[in-house]
Amino acid sequence: MIPNSFVNLAKTCSAIFSLCMLLPAHAQTSHAVPAFKKLDSAEARVQGCVTCHGQQGQGTNNGYFPRIAGKPAGYLYNQLKAFRNGTRHYPPMNYLVAYLPDAYLKEMAEHFAAQKPAYSAQERPVLSAAAAARGHMLVTAGDPKKGLPACIACHGANLMGMEPGIPGLAGLRPAYVVGQLTRWKVGERHAAEPDCMKRIANRLTDEDISAVAGYLALQTPAANASPEPSNLVRMPFACGSQR
Repeated sequence: MIPNSFVNLAKTCSAIFSLCMLLPAHAQTSHAVPAFKKLDSAEARVQGCVTCHGQQGQGTNNGYFPRIAGKPAGYLYNQLKAFRNGTRHYPPMNYLVAYLPDAYLKEMAEHFAAQKPAYSAQERPVLSAAAAARGHMLVTAGDPKKGLPACIACHGANLMGMEPGIPGLAGLRPAYVVGQLTRWKVGERHAAEPDCMKRIANRLTDEDISAVAGYLALQTPAANASPEPSNLVRMPFACGSQR
């Protein structure tokens, strides 16, 4: 009888191969094509990720696939577990990591957390003056009347995130930010309880979401910045992701 570990590895390899073959034409660039120098290495084991997220996790030209490089390892690990366990839904990701053990997911998370590729240029969205002002307010100061804290209170002054479980927002394209905030708002995305992002998203209008996404895309990411150290005292809400 073939050991389960080999069966699961075969399924995972098949998933990676299938995703590579389905790589859309817009992502067929050198930084998004699977390639590695050593077979038994973390670099080789994350090749199923690079077709959508880039060889170093820097992202591709498709705005729906986020930059994952440099994000806190704890955040990336939590997302990989959520995809594997089915609590976060995106079929290609659910399929890719379905058979991977915790140690494998942790290695993947630590690999991409350690990457520091340059931010690629992206098209700057066109915002009205009102939308730009609203986005600036929500990101930097929040809206006390609606009980909305500033994004930077948790995601960092440079929007690079906070250890161990809060992601950076720098370099994300508007389509991805709008999609994720909307999923939280309608209950399709969840985080560990207490789910602070669900609480925040429920207080955002669709116009607020678009303004935040557009404003974030207009910001120039800080060079060589890293996630801030954990600071639970500063955070406006209790957050299950920081446990």
